[in-house]
Amino acid sequence: MSVSFSSGRQRLVVPEASTVTSLRHRNRSLVLRHIILARETTRAKLGRVCDLSPASVTKLVGEMIAEGLVQENGSVSSRGGRPIALIGPRPEAAYSIGADIGERGVAVELFDLTMNRVDREFRGGREEESADTIAHDLGEALDALRDRNPEAWTRLLGIGLGLPGLVETDAAGEQILYAQTLGWPPVPVDRLISTTLPVFADNGAKTQAKAELWFGAAQEVDHCLVALLGRGVGLGMISDGRMTHGYAGSAAEWGHTKIQRGGRRCRCGGQGCIEAYVGSDAILTAWQREGGTFDGTGWRAIGAFLEAAESDEVAARLRDEVVDVVGIGLANLVNLVNPQRIIIGGWVGLRLMERLGERLEQAIRAHSLARPGAQFDLRPSTFGGDAVALGAAIMPVEAMIAADTTTG
Repeated sequence: MSVSFSSGRQRLVVPEASTVTSLRHRNRSLVLRHIILARETTRAKLGRVCDLSPASVTKLVGEMIAEGLVQENGSVSSRGGRPIALIGPRPEAAYSIGADIGERGVAVELFDLTMNRVDREFRGGREEESADTIAHDLGEALDALRDRNPEAWTRLLGIGLGLPGLVETDAAGEQILYAQTLGWPPVPVDRLISTTLPVFADNGAKTQAKAELWFGAAQEVDHCLVALLGRGVGLGMISDGRMTHGYAGSAAEWGHTKIQRGGRRCRCGGQGCIEAYVGSDAILTAWQREGGTFDGTGWRAIGAFLEAAESDEVAARLRDEVVDVVGIGLANLVNLVNPQRIIIGGWVGLRLMERLGERLEQAIRAHSLARPGAQFDLRPSTFGGDAVALGAAIMPVEAMIAADTTTG
C-alpha cells in the first residue's frame, strides 16, 4: 500500500509506514519538500498541504530550524492574533550544482538551498565536442567555482548533469549516456566527471521540465509538455504532476518522432525527424542553401534568420515551415496526451516564442483535434537559458530529501 500527498500541484507518493519512526521520517520529508518548493510558507499551510496536525508541523519545523536547515523569514499580520511566521529554506544550509552539458560547451551553475543561483562558469565553445573535451571543460568549470566558493563546497549536496542524449542506469547502478545524434558510442557518465561528490544525470530536456515542474509554469498544472528547441530537439512530459521517464528513461524523445516519411536526413541517422526540420542546424542549413547569410550558428544566427523573414520571401517561407512543423509535432502530442499547458524553451524555442508565440499556438490548435486543442495554453520557459542547469541542480536536492526520509 502507499500514501499519496499533494504538495501544491505535485504529488509525492511514499510507501505506507510500517512503524511510528518511519512515518515521522516520511512526514519530515513531505514538510521539507514543500518548504523548498514553496520557498516561503507558513506552519498552517504546511499542515494543510501535508495533511498533518499543527502539533506535528510545529515539532518538525522546530527540529529543522534547530538543525539550521530552514529558518523563519519574518512574519505577516493575522486577523487579530499574533503575527504569522514565514518559513523558508536557509540558503546557506546546503548547495547544489547543475550543469547544462551542451553540444558546444558546458554551463555550470551553483545554487543555494532556495535554488537561487550563486555563481556560474562556462567552458567550451568549440564547433564539436567529444566526451573527453566535455570532461575537460566540466572539470575546469568546477575547479573555478570551487576556488571562488570554498565555503559552499563544504556543504555541497552533489552535482546534477543535464546531458545531450538518453541517460540510462544499468543493473549495477552505473549511468550511461547514449548520444546517438552526436555519433558517440555509449559513454559512462563517470567518464565525464571526476569527483568524490554524488553525481546525478538525466537528459537536458527532462531537467528543463523538472525546473518548470518545481518552480516554473508547470507547478500550476498536472499535465504538461515542456519542449526544448536548440541544436537538438527534446521534450519533458509531466503527467499527474510527475515526470514521465518510461521503461529505461528514454520516454518523450519527441525530436526523433517522424514528421515526414522519407524526409530529411536527421543527425540520428533516421529520416523525417522533427529535429531535421526545426533544430538550429537544420533551420540554418536550409536557409543557407537558399542563399541566406549569417554569422555563427547560435542565438544571433537564428535571430538574423527570423529578422530576415520579416522582409525576405525565401526566409519567410522557411520560417513558416518551421512554425508548421513545430505546430504539427506538438499537435500530435496534444492529441495523444491532452496537456493543460505547453511550455517551449531552449534557445531556438525562446527565439521563436519572442516573435512567433501567437502563430505557434495557432498552428498547434489548427493541427489538433478541436476539443483537446482548446484545452491547453502555451507559454515560454520560465527560466530562459538557465532552465536545464536549474533542473539538473534539483536532482541532488531531491536525493537529500529522499535521504531525509530514512535518516530523520
